[in-house]
Amino acid sequence: MKEAEPARQKPQEALSAKMSGLARRDTGPEIALRRELHRRGLRYRVQMKVPGNNRRTIDIAFTRARLAVYVDGCFWHGCAEHHVRPKANSDWWRWKIERNQLRDRDTDRVLDANSWEVVRVWEHLPAFEAADLVEQAYRARMTGGTSKV
Repeated sequence: MKEAEPARQKPQEALSAKMSGLARRDTGPEIALRRELHRRGLRYRVQMKVPGNNRRTIDIAFTRARLAVYVDGCFWHGCAEHHVRPKANSDWWRWKIERNQLRDRDTDRVLDANSWEVVRVWEHLPAFEAADLVEQAYRARMTGGTSKV
């Protein structure tokens, strides 16, 4: 059962404008990872619709390998290492991040049901390390195995 949305105080205009202006796609960590993958000769699609749920997208998709790569932001996805919940509207932010995490798990489930493997990397992971994980999963998928990164 879904938890009801907690009461939320309206943020100040400056903060609201700042949060609204944050990139939802083509973030610095995404671009760095894509550049590293391209440098390694790997070709992919960007912002592809999730098979089975056209309201969601895959950050980096290897269609032949059926490999979906997500670069999760530490704040929005609740990184255990870097996420700090704001003090204002604390209950609402807890609810919001938990909903994001539930959506991530549901997206993983939908992709798995459609024979896709999912690799999620945190934005704080250096691009070359993230690319190592993605390349390992890609090579395994292309040779008929699974990497379960």
